[in-house]
Amino acid sequence: MKAVRVHARGGPEALVFEDAPEPTPKSGEVLVRVEAAGVNFIDVYHRTGLYEIAMPAILGREGAGTVEAVGPDVANLSPGDRVAWAMEPGAYAEMTVVPSSRLVKIPDGVPTRVAAAAMLQGMTAHYLACSTYPLKTGDTCLVHAAAGGVGLLLTQIAKMRGARVFGTVSNPAKAALSKDAGADATINYTKEDFEAEVKRLTSGRGVEVVYDSVGKTTFEKSLGSLARRGMLALFGQSSGPVPPLDPQVLSQRGSLFLTRPTLAHYIATREELLWRAGDVLGWIRDKRLTVRIDREFPLSEAAAAHRALESRATSGKVLLVI
Repeated sequence: MKAVRVHARGGPEALVFEDAPEPTPKSGEVLVRVEAAGVNFIDVYHRTGLYEIAMPAILGREGAGTVEAVGPDVANLSPGDRVAWAMEPGAYAEMTVVPSSRLVKIPDGVPTRVAAAAMLQGMTAHYLACSTYPLKTGDTCLVHAAAGGVGLLLTQIAKMRGARVFGTVSNPAKAALSKDAGADATINYTKEDFEAEVKRLTSGRGVEVVYDSVGKTTFEKSLGSLARRGMLALFGQSSGPVPPLDPQVLSQRGSLFLTRPTLAHYIATREELLWRAGDVLGWIRDKRLTVRIDREFPLSEAAAAHRALESRATSGKVLLVI
């Protein structure tokens, strides 16, 4: 089979499209013929070595496809079932093996590629808005990279929960996408000081929560955008890691909360995985949640997909199609 592997950390050129052995499912595992794999910043972090993984490695932590075969002790899935997953390695390949406990069936009415695009970013948006800081009617939140894959989904879920949403964007086209997703106000961070704009929009109070996937370049002003006892949910670092922080700063700025969540800890149990995936895929089926697929690349062009993602030129999901 063909796969995209990384043999040593590096830039997009480190992604090698090559032959790889077809995996065999062991007890409790399922062999999946991959139709599409999501391209996410965690893949970039693995490629560059920011997050260490053993190499050589097949990248990709999100995908969807059709069950090809099941290993021993798999009772809940059969060949031909359409399935999707997130946070399991090996999606950048024609075939991959996934534990059956980490797979979810794709509901009728949801295209396989859409499911591949929704799992990691959709469940991330779900845990942020429903668990990390459970938004409620009357809350106000700031969403960074609001026209990105997570940002567009998070905005829609936040509006479902009755929150007021401000989104940071880099240009008018992205502002329009954010507004279409339901943002109450957009802030062009290339021309405006987002902290000052948040204070203006809230009459100086600040927001209950900032959802920040950018990291280094937004961190200080994200803290400054919070209301008293507000929360900064730092769930990514596309601009680089944040500097060390003296916890006393959180006290000085209003008894703030700072958390660094990750999806793996919010789908650690089968029950939680089914809850989050069930909500996300169900909302898509019922047309309450829209997934924007910005670009699709063939598996052989994984390097181009990474360049597109890292350039911040995308608005929505980037997929590899097999």
